[in-house]
Amino acid sequence: MTKETTNQTTNKEALIIVDMSVDFVATDGGLTVGEPAQAIVPYIRELADDFLAAGMPVVIAMDAHQPNDPHFNLWPVHNVVDTKGQALYGELAEWYQVNQNETLVSYYPKENYNSFFQTGLAADLRKVGVETVHVVGVTTDICVFNTISGADAEGFKTVTHRRGVATFTALGEIMLEHMTRCFHTVVID
Repeated sequence: MTKETTNQTTNKEALIIVDMSVDFVATDGGLTVGEPAQAIVPYIRELADDFLAAGMPVVIAMDAHQPNDPHFNLWPVHNVVDTKGQALYGELAEWYQVNQNETLVSYYPKENYNSFFQTGLAADLRKVGVETVHVVGVTTDICVFNTISGADAEGFKTVTHRRGVATFTALGEIMLEHMTRCFHTVVID
């Protein structure tokens, strides 16, 4: 969180960390964003600490593909269930190891770009009174964008942290603008 959002923060907000896996972040990952994704890890970890300290939910939403997933007709193999590539990357893996048993921390495997699609995430967030979701992770123009779209379709207000998203294309800024236009997403610098 930033100083601008601290005063607005209530227990009705949650953080969703999208696809920060070895395959998406590590230099040798199967579908890596590489250095831009590595650069956002400290910001995301700090944000996760802030949310947890404030008593707000932190969600890890992670691609979970089977080895023969038709998704691999479109993309290189990545995030195969129970592989090193699907594991959280670096400092985020350490953070999760320490905090995974906290009641406010949850992990949602997903087969779709949208973290809300057939995962039960929306219902679970509603049960604890969440009204606004903050979304960070990779990639800005694919899974982050689709998660923002999914959150909007489920009736949540959305926030994206510019310093907490990255992509391997030149579409990052365009998609942040598109999120603002289409879903009234608040973009925090």
